[in-house]
Amino acid sequence: MTYQTDSLTWRADYNVTVNVDDDAADIGAWVTILNQSGAAYPDAKLKLVAGDVQRIKPPQQVYAVQGMLREMDASEARPAGFAEKSFFEYHLYTLGRTTSLANNSTKQIELFAPKLNVPVDKTYVYCGVPEQLRFWTTDNPNQDQNLGTDSNKKVDVYLLLTNSESNGLGIPLPAGRIRVYKRDETDGSREFIGEDVIQHTPKDEKVMIKLGSAFDIVGERRQTDFNANYNGHVITESFEIKLRNHKKEAVHVIVKENLYRWNNWEITASSDKWEKQDFRTIHIPVDVPADGERTVTYSVKYTW
Repeated sequence: MTYQTDSLTWRADYNVTVNVDDDAADIGAWVTILNQSGAAYPDAKLKLVAGDVQRIKPPQQVYAVQGMLREMDASEARPAGFAEKSFFEYHLYTLGRTTSLANNSTKQIELFAPKLNVPVDKTYVYCGVPEQLRFWTTDNPNQDQNLGTDSNKKVDVYLLLTNSESNGLGIPLPAGRIRVYKRDETDGSREFIGEDVIQHTPKDEKVMIKLGSAFDIVGERRQTDFNANYNGHVITESFEIKLRNHKKEAVHVIVKENLYRWNNWEITASSDKWEKQDFRTIHIPVDVPADGERTVTYSVKYTW
């Protein structure tokens, strides 16, 4: 007899420890299984399907207990772990041994052996637009001169890695929570520096992990000009963006600008090269000197 039960679900949990230079990391992964089905499953054969499987009733979200993850020694890793293969439009992970799942329990099993010295890039991103406007959409051109004149000062820091075989990965990564640590060289302890959630990630795709905001890098964005010809259906707008770096080394920052007034726009002037990301977003990559400041300016014209 085969039947389906609810309240038995799983999620991947990742631990990432970056090195002293922030250019490589050790990555470990575990499967967190939550059994609240009302029954125990002793010596069960375990298979896990990773992917966005359509369900009429959404599965219950897993909430991991804070601090539950721990660093495993090599001696703790058990043999006959998970074997992965493609299965329909998903990925199937089959545990090579039986395991017992007690009722009302949370259990962790190593998903794959730790991957060492995986190349990573630390990236700074400054989005001066207030957060409520970053996903702003409108059915008509927004003509409010004061829209977006408030400035966000925080510069976010991300960790970027490529899930490729050449980087020591190249395996399907199920969705889950990813926690990032850095080892303190003074005493060898691991210090928590941020966490994020990743989606199902195929091989050769990039993973971008938001860690938080940089302490020593500050941004400032202000509107320097605004002209509107409503009869001619034209708005022109100019901005000045300042980045102040209080670090002892130079930093590379991506200035992310959301063009939120209307989807028909043109950059008419820019102090630096810019790159179009989508129909309403541009990136302006700049280098900010050590203990110095960098100013970026640009002008945009909206027509409708």
